[in-house]
Amino acid sequence: MKPIVTVTNLFPDAALEKLAPHCDLRTNQTETPPTRAGLLQAAAESQALITYLSDPIDREVIESAKDLKIIANYGAGYNNIDIACASARGIWVTNTPGVLHETTADLTWAMILAAARRIVPADAYTRAGKFKGWGAKMFLGADVHGKTLGVVGCGEIGRAVARRASGFNMRVLYHQRTRLSEKIERELRLEFVSLEDLLKRSDYVSLHVPLTKVTRYLVAGKELALMKPSAFLIHTGRGKVLDDGALVAALKGRRLAGAALDVYENEPALSPGMEELENLLLLPHIGSASTETRDRMAFLAADNVLEALAGKKPRSLVPSWGS
Repeated sequence: MKPIVTVTNLFPDAALEKLAPHCDLRTNQTETPPTRAGLLQAAAESQALITYLSDPIDREVIESAKDLKIIANYGAGYNNIDIACASARGIWVTNTPGVLHETTADLTWAMILAAARRIVPADAYTRAGKFKGWGAKMFLGADVHGKTLGVVGCGEIGRAVARRASGFNMRVLYHQRTRLSEKIERELRLEFVSLEDLLKRSDYVSLHVPLTKVTRYLVAGKELALMKPSAFLIHTGRGKVLDDGALVAALKGRRLAGAALDVYENEPALSPGMEELENLLLLPHIGSASTETRDRMAFLAADNVLEALAGKKPRSLVPSWGS
C-alpha cells in the first residue's frame, strides 16, 4: 500500500503531480479550511501532512497520529505546530525557508512606499471621481529616500529588505538577539543597535522576527511610544509580535504617521478600529504571494515529504525540532 499523504488546503497542481505517483494523495482543493475533526482524522490516517500556518497542529492532533512521519508546513512559519510534541514522538516538522524571502522583501518595500506616499487612499480618491487637477497640498506624504530604516529581525527576509534600502540611500539600523558578522554588516551597511535605540531613531520600522516566547508582543504600547510621530511601522512577520490594539491607539492619536500590516494579532480577524484608519494599510497575508514563489514553496514541501517517506532526513527541518 502507498503511504497516505493529506494536503489540508489548496496546493499548486504541479506539486501535487510530483507527489501523486508515490502516495495515496488526499487533497482539499477548496477555499474551505479543514475542520477540527478533519485534522484529527487526517493525522490519525496519514503518514504525511502538508499543512497551512492556519492549521492548529497542537498536541491533541499530533497524539492522534498512529503512523505520521512528517508535518510539512507550506510556509516559512511554523508556530501553528507543537514542535516539542512532534519532536518527542519522532515526527519530522519542516517549513519552506530560502525560497520566499526575496518576494516577501518586495512586498515589504511595496508597503513602505504605499504607506509613505498614501497610495491606497489616493487611488480610492481618483476612482471616486474626486480628482479635479493637480493640487499643491493634495495627498502629501513622506519621503523614503535618505531616511533611516530600522529592521527588527535580520534573517533572510530582514537582510533582503535591508539590501533594497541601499537603492534609496537609507541608513539601516537592525536589532536581533544575535549580532551578524562584521562581513555581512559591512556588505549591507548595517548598524547593530538595541531595540529601544532602533525605535527612537528610525523613520521606518519593519518587523521580521519569528514568533517565540521572547518575541510575543515584542512591540506594544511602550515600544510604540518610543517611535517618532513622523515614523511608519511595517509588519510582515508574525501577528502576535505586535500588539494591534496599541497600534490602533497610536495611529488614532497621531502618535505615529502610519503603518502597514500583512499579518494580524488574531488573524484573520482585524482588531477593532483598524478598518476605519486611513493611515493604516491592511493586506491579507500575501507576503509570499507570487506565482513563482508559491510554486517553489510547494515543491520544497513536496520534497520534504518524499524524503521523509523514503526514510531520509528532510532537507528543511525546522531549527527548533529536536531541541
